[in-house]
Amino acid sequence: MSEEINENEHEEELTDHQPEAEQETITKVTGMYKEWFLDYASYVILERAVPSLEDGLKPVQRRIMHSMKDLDDGRYNKVANIVGHTMQYHPHGDASIADAMVQIGQKELLIDMQGNWGNILTGDRAAASRYIEARLSKFALDVVFNQKTTEWKLSYDGRRKEPIDLPVKFPLLLAQGAEGIAVGLSTKILPHNFNELIDASIKYLKGRSFKIVPDFLTGGIADFTNYNDGKRGGKVRIRAKISQLDKKTLVINEIPFSTTTQSLIDSILKANDKGKIKIKKIEDNTAAEVEILVHLPPNVSPDKSIDALYAFTNCETSISPLCCTIEDNKPVFLGVSELLKHSTDLTVELLKRELEIQLNELEEQWHFSSLERIFIENRIYRDIEEEETWEGVIKAIDEGLKPHIQHLKRAITVDDITRLTEIRIKKISKFDIDKAKQFIESLEDKIAGVKNHLANLIEFAIDYFKRLKDTYGKGKERRTEIRIFDDIVASKVAMKNAKLYVNRAEGFIGTSLKRDEFVADCSDIDDIIVFRRDGKMMVTKIDSKTFVGKDIIHITVFKKKDKRTIYNFMYKDGARGPSYMKRFAVTSVTRDKEYDLTNGSKGSKVLYFSANPNGEAEVVTVNLRAVGSIKKLKWDIDFADLAVKGRSVRGNTITKYAIKSIDFKSAGVSTLKPRKIWFDDTVQRLNVDERGDLLGEFRAEDKLLIITQSGKAKAVKPDLTMHFDSDMIVLEKWEPNKPISAIYFDGEKAKYYVKRFLIETPEKEEEFISDHPKSQLEIVATDYRPIAEVQYSKRSLENETVNFEEFIAVKGIKALGNQLTTEKIKNVNLLESLPYEAPEQEKVEDVEVVEEEVVEDKLPLEIPVVDKKDSKTSSGNTAKDAETSSALKEDKKKALLRKAIQKKKENTDDDSQQSLF
Repeated sequence: MSEEINENEHEEELTDHQPEAEQETITKVTGMYKEWFLDYASYVILERAVPSLEDGLKPVQRRIMHSMKDLDDGRYNKVANIVGHTMQYHPHGDASIADAMVQIGQKELLIDMQGNWGNILTGDRAAASRYIEARLSKFALDVVFNQKTTEWKLSYDGRRKEPIDLPVKFPLLLAQGAEGIAVGLSTKILPHNFNELIDASIKYLKGRSFKIVPDFLTGGIADFTNYNDGKRGGKVRIRAKISQLDKKTLVINEIPFSTTTQSLIDSILKANDKGKIKIKKIEDNTAAEVEILVHLPPNVSPDKSIDALYAFTNCETSISPLCCTIEDNKPVFLGVSELLKHSTDLTVELLKRELEIQLNELEEQWHFSSLERIFIENRIYRDIEEEETWEGVIKAIDEGLKPHIQHLKRAITVDDITRLTEIRIKKISKFDIDKAKQFIESLEDKIAGVKNHLANLIEFAIDYFKRLKDTYGKGKERRTEIRIFDDIVASKVAMKNAKLYVNRAEGFIGTSLKRDEFVADCSDIDDIIVFRRDGKMMVTKIDSKTFVGKDIIHITVFKKKDKRTIYNFMYKDGARGPSYMKRFAVTSVTRDKEYDLTNGSKGSKVLYFSANPNGEAEVVTVNLRAVGSIKKLKWDIDFADLAVKGRSVRGNTITKYAIKSIDFKSAGVSTLKPRKIWFDDTVQRLNVDERGDLLGEFRAEDKLLIITQSGKAKAVKPDLTMHFDSDMIVLEKWEPNKPISAIYFDGEKAKYYVKRFLIETPEKEEEFISDHPKSQLEIVATDYRPIAEVQYSKRSLENETVNFEEFIAVKGIKALGNQLTTEKIKNVNLLESLPYEAPEQEKVEDVEVVEEEVVEDKLPLEIPVVDKKDSKTSSGNTAKDAETSSALKEDKKKALLRKAIQKKKENTDDDSQQSLF
């Protein structure tokens, strides 16, 4: 310890004897990091990445605009020259300035561009700055600049002055949007619609509520449900606009914000390589407008492909906004509504300052014009002829003015008198008193007008915003369609890119067991449901090879929340227990958890199992072993007499005796009620959740009728993944024998025609008007006996009533129809249809399945039972009860029901056995 002290003292002595110039200052690294890093972070936040709340511009953008104003003479300037001029104010390289200028130009608001400025749709870069030109737009000159209201500061080198903030009288930050990443801070403000911002500002000034949402130059469709006013935690979902060109081709006409056609195509090709979607080829025909053609291979659903594009590619993107700006040299976080209010208040303040400056200038002009008139009219200039000194001249003029200045609004100063002495003799000799009076009166009118604007500042500001909209709002209509999106389940739209195999004896399933039994095609994100001989059930994620247990009796792809697939199940409870039967659906389970479908006794086994995708109920024969004094060894059981319950219930007793075998006797029809389908106009999708308008109850063979304004009609099987054209005018349940009536204009013949027809080929889209470019559909009706009123353009022609039933008979869909008129029609209105009694249809009793919603990853609750009349569903039924139930089926009502079901079965094709969805 003493040695260390002596060493330190020796060092101090040496230091004391060294010259001051040679001594070094020691600074701790921790201090350097703390001070320098904070300085750097503050500089990046304030001077580089985050826009100002006052004018909505980053420093580089503000300096570019100021430089363009310096160079502005109405003509285009080379961008390279503007960049060089901006470097006098911006202490960074020319590349950053040029890139920032291109970004401002591509927003099509502040800069008029000439040359190749790149393309926001394709992502193509702009040409070199020496090849492109720019000038300030009329909007920028009108709104952004005012030398008299601008506050200035010295540039970075102290040689020039630059604006602290530009006096922007418009919510520019919201119109252009902004994005920047600083040190520990970022901002992402989405662009909004020009006209909607003006409307919102006017509403705010009127004291009314408003709401604004983004609008993108790339168009597309957006869901702003969770926008959260642009604050942290919000989310915007944006989709490309995809339509079906034909059955094998999809066309993308608009792309999501922040993507390009190239990045979109790359994401589609990547998803295709991974097997998520299936495409044949892609064509990019983008020029001024986006046009990407996606060609599909045969037997691929266009509707499902559209959903798959949204689920697995950049055709749908999510953006998280974060509204952060600089106020008083500090970053602040606020919502877009608050930002608009601040911008509008600032605009009102700037307008007030401009009016006050204008009023002061007008009053000064009026003051000097009045002095000039007094000076010349009263010939006061003659009073200075005898004066020899400047002081004497000033005093003489002042004395001469005193009798005439009572009406002036302020006192006369030496500067005023000095200006009077500078009036030329030529002006005095040609002075016109009448013109001077008229000029002063016009100034007084202007002063009164400005004072009126100041007294009614809010109304003046509202008129200012209206003028901006009238002058510059044309062509700035909303481009992004606002819509609420329906969630797309990826597993339902994923293409089948894998094959599922099973080894039933060993209990293995997976995609790599290619030597074993093939089960089905599937996707690599599917779940698989497995049933075993011992009555156990499991749902597991598909993998290359997974052990699920031996003696597999059924395996398939699991559909979550599938209430229409019904499992018919018979099992023996333990080695010597009774046998039970039940029907159940599996809607939701915990993945990789083993469920026991039996009563839980050791040695239980499955006697009979069937999976029915549309709730079919078959008839089976039960054969007992000939043991003891059993009288009845064989009888039939119809699963239709058994209500659907939860999978965890014990079930109904079949018999307490040993069963020799259970044989399939005959197939049954669906016992489920027809499915009710709704159409939600908000999201333009079908659903079964009671959202929107009810279209009807649909069986497996029922179809939807779709008619578009372009004159196309089709009857198709309803599918929850269907997409609909934007010009769809009819969507209803199709009745094959109900005629469709239409009035249309034939472009080739230049005449109006009336026709009635039936859909001849279901599942095929057909045109029922001519394909001439000028042909158009006037009206279409789907009632049996419709009536229409025709209004002609000529006032001399009276309105005509058309009874479609009397006017023309039902003909083929391609028939021309009967001519209605050659006169020009102004309007066609449907009147109340004539009454029609539809023939009674034979009704078939349906068994309704009542289920409770089961939350995923939780054990299901027992599902309530809905019994058919006179059916026994008690779990304590015995073999004797089964005989009684069998006897009750022979009554008159059951016989009629069986006959109706059999007739229905004979008239239904094979597709009726499949699920509707």
